[in-house]
Amino acid sequence: MGPDAVSLILVSLAGSRTTWRRSPAVWRIRRRINAAVRHAWESDNTWLIGLALLCVVLAVGVVQHWMPLSAFVIPVLVGGLVLSLRRLIRLLAVAAITLVASAALIGFGELRITAVVVVALVGGVMLWNARSRSQLGVVGTRGDSMLIDLRDRLRSQGELPELSDGWYTDAVLRSAGRASFAGDFMVAERTRDDLLEVVVVDVSGKGINAGTRALALSGALGGLLGSLPPEEFLPAANAYLLRRDWGEGFATAVHLALDLRDGSFELRTAGHPPAVQLHAGSGRWAVLSTDGPVLGLMEHAEFAVCGGRLLPGDAMLLYTDGLVETRQRDISLGIDKLVGQAERLVTGGFDGGAARLIDRMPSHNDDRALLLLHRR
Repeated sequence: MGPDAVSLILVSLAGSRTTWRRSPAVWRIRRRINAAVRHAWESDNTWLIGLALLCVVLAVGVVQHWMPLSAFVIPVLVGGLVLSLRRLIRLLAVAAITLVASAALIGFGELRITAVVVVALVGGVMLWNARSRSQLGVVGTRGDSMLIDLRDRLRSQGELPELSDGWYTDAVLRSAGRASFAGDFMVAERTRDDLLEVVVVDVSGKGINAGTRALALSGALGGLLGSLPPEEFLPAANAYLLRRDWGEGFATAVHLALDLRDGSFELRTAGHPPAVQLHAGSGRWAVLSTDGPVLGLMEHAEFAVCGGRLLPGDAMLLYTDGLVETRQRDISLGIDKLVGQAERLVTGGFDGGAARLIDRMPSHNDDRALLLLHRR
């Protein structure tokens, strides 16, 4: 048989193998096998049976002096992470029976009694953890996945849209104590080719409670932004918070509507620290003061407008009070300090300036948000 014949046979076998893989029957069988494996892996019963068998194996190992009694901590810990409350109770019952039986066969001693107590304490902690998860209706680490998803959604809603040439934006969010959730957020929307609307919000509270309210509010404000004229946005946001009746769920906000063609803007605040603007011609920063009540506290609130224009070289900072206000420092002094640090951006450049400004401001006990807008 010559080389050409061998090559022809190999090509034929490879083609038949590819055809076999692509056949509908084989594809259905593989799909069913993958689904069965996935279902078995995610099933509580599979984990329960496997961990119960592990307890039996550990009991045999303890009797044969292959391993210590403390090894029973392994199935208890794993079961506390992956099992529901009802099945975890069953696993703990199996672990208790096998643990006590193996300890009785080898004889109770001081160290062995200590090991039994440690396993019992770990089982109690896992039982309490599973009970708290069951109140949320989640099993295992799915609750953590849900919180991560909420955090990512909140951050994605604050992504800034791309602007035309001649404009630069930079935004940074920092939570208190480097937590995953924060009550500060921002929503930006380029509602037309020539109009940019941005709102920076500070929700009352900290941590997960503030983070969940911030997520709900950011979704609502994202729907309002661009759907209403700029002068109606804050009144609509205030009415939304009043309807929610969150108790402590009030919020402060600053809303900017910027015309990207000529740099003209309208600025409104709701109980929020004032924005600051750099006038490139004079090299000075000016505080843009506006009046407006906190969102969610009073009906028929009115919000004063501050108009102006960003000329080439000008910049603007929108921020939350966590950046400029501390227990030892008044907010006016904090704004002066922020302006002093921002003056360095004039000579050092504005690229990445938001992160540099936040790092220079010594306030880490509150959530902080900063938006830098620069017209090149």
